[in-house]
Amino acid sequence: MRTLTQWSVADYQQMRELGILDRRRCELIQGEIWDMAPEGQFHRFVNDRGAEYLRRKLQGKAKIFEAHPITLSTSEPQPDIAIVRLPDTRYLAHHPYPEDIYWLVEIADTTLTYDLETKRRVYAEAGIAEYWVIDIANRQLVVFKDGQNGDFLIRQTVSEGVLYPIAFPAMAIAVDQLISIPEP
Repeated sequence: MRTLTQWSVADYQQMRELGILDRRRCELIQGEIWDMAPEGQFHRFVNDRGAEYLRRKLQGKAKIFEAHPITLSTSEPQPDIAIVRLPDTRYLAHHPYPEDIYWLVEIADTTLTYDLETKRRVYAEAGIAEYWVIDIANRQLVVFKDGQNGDFLIRQTVSEGVLYPIAFPAMAIAVDQLISIPEP
């Protein structure tokens, strides 16, 4: 019989500190170390543009991290964009915990199923209030809200208009600023 070793967040962090994973682009997901898909130029462009837009909108209200770890009970994923509480100095000794996170954004070009299924469940189980997936191929944004019993009860797919994040209900986020892709 073959079994899989389950790694704790502490094990994973120690491997990182010791340099064991230095040459690996990976993340801890529910006790398993997963290789991350290589980031293409288009993914980077959408990520950078979206993060800059959110920084302008949320200046002085939240910190925007790009592709940095967050610490959950059995996972340490690296969401493309994490919108977290200020001040940034609260993260000197640890990565953001679920209670620090307003919402998370993943950009999906080659990882759509993984982001919509695996990551959705991981984030819901951790108590993340809101999770957005930018579906590059279909030029739409999938929004998950109201996490209960290990999943989100609300799933909304939009390709235009504005969204009002749970954490900032008076803040209009223009969907096209996150999903519009200019022609080269």
